[in-house]
Amino acid sequence: MKNGIKYIALLGVSLFLCSCEGLLDRFPLDKLSPETFLSSEAEMQTYTNALYTMFPSGFFLGKQNDTWVCRDLDDEIRGARTPNSGDGGWSWTALRRINTFMEYAGNCKDEAIRNQYTGLVRFFRAYFYFEKVKQFGDVPWYDHTLGSDDPDLYKARDSRELVMQKMVEDINFAIDNLPKEHSDYRVTKWTALALKSRFCLFEGTFRKYHAGDVTLATLPSDAKPYTWYLEQAADAADKFIASSGYSIYNKEGADASYIGLFTKYNVSEGTNREVILARDYNVEYGVTHSANADYTSTTMGKRGLTKKMVASYLMSDGSRFTDSATNPGWETMEFADETQNRDPRLAQTIRTPGYCRLGTTTRLAPNLKHSVTGYAPIKYFMGPSDDVSGQSYCDIILFRAAEVYLNYAEAKAELGTVTQADIDRTIKPLRDRVGMPNLNMTTANADPDPFLTNAAWGGYSNPVLLADANKGLILEIRRERTIELFGEGFRYYDVIRWAEGHVFEVPLYGMYFHGADSYDLDGDGVNDITLYTGDAAPVGHAPSTFKIGSEIKLSEGTSGYVDFHQDSRPGWTWNDGKDYYYPIPIKDRTLTGGVLTQNPGWSDSLSL
Repeated sequence: MKNGIKYIALLGVSLFLCSCEGLLDRFPLDKLSPETFLSSEAEMQTYTNALYTMFPSGFFLGKQNDTWVCRDLDDEIRGARTPNSGDGGWSWTALRRINTFMEYAGNCKDEAIRNQYTGLVRFFRAYFYFEKVKQFGDVPWYDHTLGSDDPDLYKARDSRELVMQKMVEDINFAIDNLPKEHSDYRVTKWTALALKSRFCLFEGTFRKYHAGDVTLATLPSDAKPYTWYLEQAADAADKFIASSGYSIYNKEGADASYIGLFTKYNVSEGTNREVILARDYNVEYGVTHSANADYTSTTMGKRGLTKKMVASYLMSDGSRFTDSATNPGWETMEFADETQNRDPRLAQTIRTPGYCRLGTTTRLAPNLKHSVTGYAPIKYFMGPSDDVSGQSYCDIILFRAAEVYLNYAEAKAELGTVTQADIDRTIKPLRDRVGMPNLNMTTANADPDPFLTNAAWGGYSNPVLLADANKGLILEIRRERTIELFGEGFRYYDVIRWAEGHVFEVPLYGMYFHGADSYDLDGDGVNDITLYTGDAAPVGHAPSTFKIGSEIKLSEGTSGYVDFHQDSRPGWTWNDGKDYYYPIPIKDRTLTGGVLTQNPGWSDSLSL
């Protein structure tokens, strides 16, 4: 049984009392009234339990991107979004619940309790609006509940600056009033500092790298410069690092501490003080997800890392895997060779030679029937007992200290105020965890990694970055962020804020195979997979067989990189003029008579 308050378990109680939107419209006369609603801590706690459902649920890796993909590609990657794709994230139900609380919180006469729960609700309002700004840019700001005759139902979008400043006000109040005590499953002061560092870093870098964005050109004349947001991000992260008591988890040694974060049924196991907030799953309550089934099924996600992602991992001595002078032929290395002597996080992120599932001693090779690229992820992959769909119940991390450390390093680098002491304070603990050499900023700036800006591999090319005096260091911090936070839902919007959407146009390659042959993928001397041409697999084939050209597609026809999406790739495009934002749904534009304007570049054929 897990410790702490079970907001997932209490959700049923909360929803019963809230009855979805019903509680927002009327009050049971025999129990509550507008004069007494939310007058006690118990009522405030019960009401706010439902807000935790705003966090991602189930097994969550975020949107597909240039580092990992599934069998079926997201519309964002295929360039297939339209203004008529459902609500597209343009839902305001959670905000109504938030603002209803704000209107009745005054009924609680205990100021300390009232401020604590108001801080919690304002945390969630900042979180809510961050998700909206990431998707749509300018959005309407609402700080009160709306009746059916409220003219604000038909208001135009407010400026991005107004919304961001309101978010900062909300999160600052949350920081000042939320509890300081650590909690695995409850939002605290430290969660609020982490969120502030997250969304201020997003906004600062977005404004820096989208300097020509037409929507940013409409900001009010007194809008804060991008540097202000980066300073706010750095300040929030600094306060967290200095005062929170959280640190980088390293209790299981260099070869197991990183993966150990993601293979705990209870995040507090092993005296873990890196996880700031997690989603609590518990099989006893029937609150589960499907991580294991997703990894082991031939019909579900078939998730896989891309060749580009795997090539990004450094060698174990800190040198670059992709330097042809010291590592010739890296592009066409077979799997068993390319995974040798790498950053230990690679072997703690995907199946590599010698991999055994949690709680077993049987070596398992990557299975291309379960992964579209062959690079099979293992984060949140538990023992075989969880393989039935909907039976995984390890906790899912929502906020952890490593992200805050990376937010600090990146904000300082983008500001141009970073020092080696800052790197030692933030990047070094992450590398120390896995026994990797520290990052040296002088070396990084003197010799930027050409692989990270190589157009053929979807490298970064934003002119603002290429002209930055800290270009080499920023590239290395981005590498560190991409590797450390892989599969935790950050990469898609990192690419968005850096204005590097073109990286999604590059082929999503997997493992390299030199042609029809049998291959030993786990290095145990026994072949695991046979690729063949012709009518049937050859005599003596490996347990897993694939016919080249039909059951497996290779980039060069009979050899090359696994190219699962080869046939669907024609037509993939990224349009810088529109794709950094989502389109506003047609139904909402229609309801406002066109007052709600469409995002640039999106055509919805409405003559309003």
